[in-house]
Amino acid sequence: MVVDSGQTLSVVPSALSLFVDNSQRLTATLKDRHGDMVPATPEWSSDNPGVATVDQTGLVHATGTGSATIEAKIRNLRAAASVTVDPRPSSVVFVGAGDIATSGSGDSQTASLLDGIQGTVFTLGDNAYPNGAASDYSTYYAPTWGRHKARTHPVPGNHEYMTLGAAAYFDYFGAAAGERSKGYYSYDLGGWHIIALNSNLAANAGSPEEQWLRADLAASQAHCTLAYWHHPRFSSGTTHGDAVLMTDLWKALYDYGAEIVLSGHEHNYERFAPQTAAGASDPSKGIREFVAGTGGAGGYPFGAPRPNSEVRYNATPGVLKLTLYPDRYEWQFVPTSGSFRDSGSGSCH
Repeated sequence: MVVDSGQTLSVVPSALSLFVDNSQRLTATLKDRHGDMVPATPEWSSDNPGVATVDQTGLVHATGTGSATIEAKIRNLRAAASVTVDPRPSSVVFVGAGDIATSGSGDSQTASLLDGIQGTVFTLGDNAYPNGAASDYSTYYAPTWGRHKARTHPVPGNHEYMTLGAAAYFDYFGAAAGERSKGYYSYDLGGWHIIALNSNLAANAGSPEEQWLRADLAASQAHCTLAYWHHPRFSSGTTHGDAVLMTDLWKALYDYGAEIVLSGHEHNYERFAPQTAAGASDPSKGIREFVAGTGGAGGYPFGAPRPNSEVRYNATPGVLKLTLYPDRYEWQFVPTSGSFRDSGSGSCH
């Protein structure tokens, strides 16, 4: 962060670790001496374009292995982020669940599963009960899943918004949670484009989030795409059931050939066959949904299976482990106890 005449310029995140051909956006923020944001458009530059380039929106693209510094400039103010680029691996692991930290023991058990699984961690919202307050994060989440915070990419649930503006959630996760007023963001992981969405905001066609999603999908060059949010578009659970409000985001993902959607909210595990936003079976172009609200909160019951529901389980907590390859994926649900297993594979469109 650089200070000049009482104004400060900062770039977040201040350090990036990318694989070759992956991209991630940086954000530059200008504040006045009182700490209030000042509208400004920075000039972006890279000191080593052979390793990482940056466009004038702050989108960094990894072009080769090595290190680079990305700089934002506004008048005489400059701020920078370091970038390290490694060769793209043959596969990456993406593991997590939703509905996590409570006063019970389930979150401790699932955190112990994460201790033995390398890779990037996701959360599917309702990360800290009961209200997503700062005390809930410090008392319940931090001692369990919090030890994996450095490798976690979260999304918020409705319980996060029981604290005004999900303030404690954004405070806890910082830049990893995206912009505070949005809570949706994207990044690349291995050969996949990963999109974290906020199902607590308006998601109808033409909403800011839906427009952002379509623009993000149009800009992506990845062959395979995964999106995740809290409220499941489809669920056989009887506590909450289908979240029809997510239909238009599903349509956008379907239009651009996405492979997978992950959600929580229902405290159970369910896997669906590939389908359209309206719930029609579509083996060739459909999106496969996993509901994994199994991070530690108590289980919820199922009703009659929804169309295209393939597997349902609610006996114990667990995590969903995805292994992502450049053109395909494998899944495995890992429970904290018992003999239940669900695993399989799919191909990218």
